[in-house]
Amino acid sequence: MEGASFGAGRAGGAIDPVDFLKQPQTLLRVTTWIFSIVVFGSIVNECYVNKDSQNPELLCIFNENESACSYGIAVGVIAFFGCIFFFVVDLYFQQISSVKDRKRAVLLDLGFSGFLAFLWFVAFCFLANQWQRTTLTRGFAQGADAARAAITFSFFSIIIWVRAA
Repeated sequence: MEGASFGAGRAGGAIDPVDFLKQPQTLLRVTTWIFSIVVFGSIVNECYVNKDSQNPELLCIFNENESACSYGIAVGVIAFFGCIFFFVVDLYFQQISSVKDRKRAVLLDLGFSGFLAFLWFVAFCFLANQWQRTTLTRGFAQGADAARAAITFSFFSIIIWVRAA
């Protein structure tokens, strides 16, 4: 591209929705958004269970460690809203006229993606470790698939966020 700065053409160019949706970074952004929904959705929906029918208290399925569920949910929500924010930034990137502002947007995206890759790595290690220590009782067996999905998509999120960075 002649006159391009930070991967985009001159400011003020028209946005073609089809070309925008076909861009690799847009596809990565949508993929990370879906993965974050899978992780925090599966933890919220099925990883809090009753250990037995006598006790109505909900416990985190990951070794009864509330921190594991809370951390997985927190990273998922941060990634979810971060994806939405950077999707909007990508959408309006052509309208940013200042090269300095474009540079800031690109560096912010790079830093956020690297930071999220690190957070997902910690989430994967933490959830996998707590799942390994979990003894599956009858009550916990119902959320086992959701716990495995959260761990699996945490791992996939590491790869996708590193690629996004």
